[in-house]
Amino acid sequence: MPKYATCLIVPKIHGEKAITLVNKLQILNKELNIQRNQKLIYIPLTHTPSVDQLKILDEQIANLKISEHTFTEKKKTKKTLAELLEDKLPPYLIASLPHAIDFIGDIAVTEIPPELEAYKSAIGEAILETYQNVRTVLAKAGAITGTFRLREFTIIAGEPTTETIHKEFGCQYHVDLAKAYYSPRLSHEHNRIASLVEDGETIVDLFAGVGPFSILIAKTHKNVKVYAVDVNPHAIMLLKKNVRLNRVENRVYPILGDAKEVVEKKLHGVADRVIMNLPEKAIEFVDATCKAIKPSGGIVHFYGFVNLSKSLEDTKHDFTEAVEKNGRELKAISFSRLVRATAPYEWQAVIDAEIH
Repeated sequence: MPKYATCLIVPKIHGEKAITLVNKLQILNKELNIQRNQKLIYIPLTHTPSVDQLKILDEQIANLKISEHTFTEKKKTKKTLAELLEDKLPPYLIASLPHAIDFIGDIAVTEIPPELEAYKSAIGEAILETYQNVRTVLAKAGAITGTFRLREFTIIAGEPTTETIHKEFGCQYHVDLAKAYYSPRLSHEHNRIASLVEDGETIVDLFAGVGPFSILIAKTHKNVKVYAVDVNPHAIMLLKKNVRLNRVENRVYPILGDAKEVVEKKLHGVADRVIMNLPEKAIEFVDATCKAIKPSGGIVHFYGFVNLSKSLEDTKHDFTEAVEKNGRELKAISFSRLVRATAPYEWQAVIDAEIH
């Protein structure tokens, strides 16, 4: 928006010197843009220079003039979280502010350290102000636990909800963080696995959750069949909504039940590819995977945890041993890597393996 202000007008040749001097005298209006034409520079001032300031300007810059001029306002940069909270927190606590924030749809999820517990509402409001698309701020209130891999949350700002719609790689997902597990930090893995699938495959997603692997695969491949299994009824309910939302009804088939029982009863020997994204307990389901893979063989994407006492090589060894114990041969591990940090000195890892 144009704004009328007092300014210093100088020949262009003296421009840089004049700007430096005006800034040194602390009368430069930094909220307005300096204007230029072919001959002159118009430097916006906070106020008309005092007699002493004008004397200094006259001594160092020739042919200057004080006048009024129309300027454009500079675009205001958003304040950081620390800047918004610097007058609400003791200075020694600013360094403890959370650096990691997960964005799931219009929900922000963060972790409040114990020393900032008394300031969590102020932190939540600052997050709302910093990120305009966020309507709810949740603070983690415990670890991921239980068969359904759920975590407790505290609503610290915004609308009191744990439900949202999250967008990822052209897909949309109904998510309820209080009822079904979801991690936006796995988005690269969702896309990587989908890119490896070939048309005509049958995929078994043993721990499908709300469907980020299954639905993206079906969305990017027209001729696939994905059996999406989960033991959590809330996850399956959301998965069914997501199947309809993304229009993949004829390619993704949600199945409620324990992975071992479902494979035994319905999915024996059907899979070209099995996804095992249950890092806490995936090793316990290698038998189900070996049964689900076609007799001719297939690909397995196995996820586990790696830490200081258990390396990626240890995880590979345990997985290979479990496969062989179930009467299958692990022909090759084509890919393995650490996917993401999950705790101090702990990472989620993936192993892509070819099983005969």
